[in-house]
Amino acid sequence: MAQFAFQNVTFSYPKCDHPALDKVSFEIEAGSYVMLCGKSGCGKTTLLRHLKTVLTPHGTRTGQILFEDVPLDQVSQREQSAKIGYVMQNPDAQVVTDKVWHELAFGLESMGCDQRTMRLRVAEMASYFGIQGWFHKDVKDLSGGQKQLLNLASIMAMQPSVLILDEPTSQLDPIAATDFLNTVRKINLELGTTIILSEHRLEETFSAADRVLVMKQGRILADGEPHEVGQKLITAGDEMAAALPAPMRIFYGVNSGAAASQVAAADCPLTVREGRTWLTQNFSDIPQDKRSLPDAAEYEETDDNIVLSFKDVWFRYERELPDILRGTSFDVHKGELFALVGGNGTGKSTTLKCACGVTKPYRGTIKIKGKKLKDWKNSELFRGCIAMLPQDPQNLFVKKTVRADLEEMIDSKGLTPEQVQEKVLEVARTCDVERLLDSHSFDLSGGEQQRAALAKVLLCDPEILLLDEPTKGIDGFFKRELAGVLARLREKGMTIVMVSHDIEFCAHYATSVSMFFDGGVVTTNTPRRFFAQNSFYTTSANRMSRHLFENAIVDEDVIALCKNA
Repeated sequence: MAQFAFQNVTFSYPKCDHPALDKVSFEIEAGSYVMLCGKSGCGKTTLLRHLKTVLTPHGTRTGQILFEDVPLDQVSQREQSAKIGYVMQNPDAQVVTDKVWHELAFGLESMGCDQRTMRLRVAEMASYFGIQGWFHKDVKDLSGGQKQLLNLASIMAMQPSVLILDEPTSQLDPIAATDFLNTVRKINLELGTTIILSEHRLEETFSAADRVLVMKQGRILADGEPHEVGQKLITAGDEMAAALPAPMRIFYGVNSGAAASQVAAADCPLTVREGRTWLTQNFSDIPQDKRSLPDAAEYEETDDNIVLSFKDVWFRYERELPDILRGTSFDVHKGELFALVGGNGTGKSTTLKCACGVTKPYRGTIKIKGKKLKDWKNSELFRGCIAMLPQDPQNLFVKKTVRADLEEMIDSKGLTPEQVQEKVLEVARTCDVERLLDSHSFDLSGGEQQRAALAKVLLCDPEILLLDEPTKGIDGFFKRELAGVLARLREKGMTIVMVSHDIEFCAHYATSVSMFFDGGVVTTNTPRRFFAQNSFYTTSANRMSRHLFENAIVDEDVIALCKNA
């Protein structure tokens, strides 16, 4: 029996020219693991929200959605709450109580469970998800990974038959994301819960899925087993091929051109382990002198052209709480793309807030372009000097349309209305939000909001750009576009400081990478030196190939070494 069935579903948001869902039809069998992917704004979140009537967006819909052979709108809210679990993209958006144990019990209490049943289920979920150590904590004191795990445990306490997850790892560090996704896979395998997962981060999820649905402009572009879908995207030259797992990109990169369509799809490795085996079987006889790439020199700390400097900076949010920053010291040089990586809750975002004066440390010195931060006037600092894209882009939206939000940032003195519109259009084209200018900011997908927020920040014309998780919620195709935007900004002299959990993006495009741990920067090095020596904070390409190749960190490195053998 199909658990969900979409029958020719078309949906349009109010005042939109194009449908968000266009004649979508498919079925999902009970107990399956279904992966939903596609570019930002393709309709993934819209589709998922139609799977639960309380979350269905406002608009016009035709067609029918069935749940266990019953029209979904005829299924009671109580039954939907019990059987259909939904984990949102933002962990904070789903938390409703103050304590961890309150959150675990909230859904059960709302359903009217008796106290004995409630205690048993809460205890079981806390044990299963390893929550005992922070069972009595305040929710506000949890890291992003802990909050997302709590959301998952709270849903699973109600024993749903289907679990829907909308980009649940977008705000998690690589290790926390892997742990979370492994737990989701375990739920599917051991409990038989149907999983419907939307993700941009395909490295961990693509291989786990029984079936992959790829969406494009509101339609189903591809539907099938992961090997088949991957081959179809690559041989068709589709933009989504850029988001496929590194083992697949490397396999088809080595077997490029006409060979890509001739190899059997099943021969393509999906996981790092399969990729390692494939490399060993085919390239283990490569001579030793052809197993490495020309290595870049180590990162040199100099006093030349320093535009942002932290010296022994200490910060805590409240007097009685522990320090978040503990003697943080580092320098950023003009024109760099300086990346900070590390676990959730280590202080990376706090560092950016201190750099632009949003929070003030109680000890230490921060300098912008050689001048102490405290000596800058706000009118000088935030107009043409420094700007920050926060982790939650919604914090920047205050107007009714994207266009109005962008116009707000332009100093219109001496400019005609036509010149103002030209500036808006220029930055909108740069960030690929031109078609979204007349939309309300809160009607956009997570990735679209991220791009619109970046456009707004760029209109400040900063010399120093602070980016907190800039690739969160955006697809692999626009990541390349974003990298091009950042490269052009650096060519004009802009310096970029980026906090990111996106290891692949940092490896490809950063000029230097720093590990943030225990309230400070532990080490800084070039991407090749930094990622080649790590075990977990490194790329899939490196983990897949390090037994053969010394310093390959991105898929292009591995492909080049294989082809030059």
